[in-house]
Parts: sequence; C-alpha cells; structure tokens
Amino acid sequence: MSLQTLEDAFVEELRDVLSAEKQLIKALPKMAKGAGSDELRTAIEQHLEETRTHVERLEAVFESLELTPRAKKCEAMEGLLKEGASLLEEKAAEEVLDALIIAAAQKVEHYEIATYGTLCTWAKLLSHDAALDLLKQTLNEEEETDQKLTDLSLHINQHALEPVEEEEE
Repeated sequence: MSLQTLEDAFVEELRDVLSAEKQLIKALPKMAKGAGSDELRTAIEQHLEETRTHVERLEAVFESLELTPRAKKCEAMEGLLKEGASLLEEKAAEEVLDALIIAAAQKVEHYEIATYGTLCTWAKLLSHDAALDLLKQTLNEEEETDQKLTDLSLHINQHALEPVEEEEE
C-alpha cells in the first residue's frame, strides 16, 4: 500500500491493530493457564472476552469506512507476545511468575493504548466520527485493563518479594 496521506496511514494502522488483537486472542489463553493466582487468571480471561469485542469493533470501524476488514501482520505484538510466552517457560516461583505475567501484559496494554490513542487522534482529524466513537470505547477499556493490572500487581508483587524455599530433588 502506498502511504501518501494520513488516511492511508490510518487504514494501515487499523490493519496492524486488527492483527495485534487477533494475535492476542490466541496468546491470552496460554497466559491465563500459566497464571498461579486465581485473580490474575480471571483478569486475563475477562480481557480475552474484551479482546474479542475489540476485534468486532475494529471490523465495524472498517465497515464505517466502507472497507473490508483485513489485517496486516503486527510485528510489534508478535514480539511482545513472544517475550511473554518465553516467561512461561522460566523456572520461577508462582508469585514471581505472576508478577512477570503482569509485566508482560502491561507491556501489551501500553502498546495498545499508544496505538488506539493515535488512531483516535487521526480519526478525529479525518472526521471519521463513527470510527472515533468505536476506537474511544476500546481505548477506554485498554486503559481500564491496565489499571486493573496495576491494582492486581500491588498484591501479587508483595508476595513475590518473599523468597520461596526450593524443594530438594
């Protein structure tokens, strides 16, 4: 695609974030399974459901622009998720692993917040009001998820401070 206008960039970023959200749908169940804390597992599972809604909203954004929803591989999300997946392979105390999962999840949330913030700004400049409304909803949910993770981390990180005695083999 030739990127000559802000409209071109807007569509390109929509395709990128559609890919990001779809990648996240595949990765979140693995992260939930790796969580030791029931609270963290529940938070991840709830965000999985929200992420499915984010994909539906993005599809509606494309429709509002009279475009076919088509994803373009998001390299950034792929990297963030690869890093998160590698954490699940670490030999770590449950509380420490949960702290690492939260850190990885917040990296993803911050990436999404930056992306949706940019898309909202561009939608406003381009007078794509319907798209703007949909994108703002998702941006607000991403910010809420980030805050939930921060709140959860206060409890989980406290437990991760205490060393766990390793079992003898």
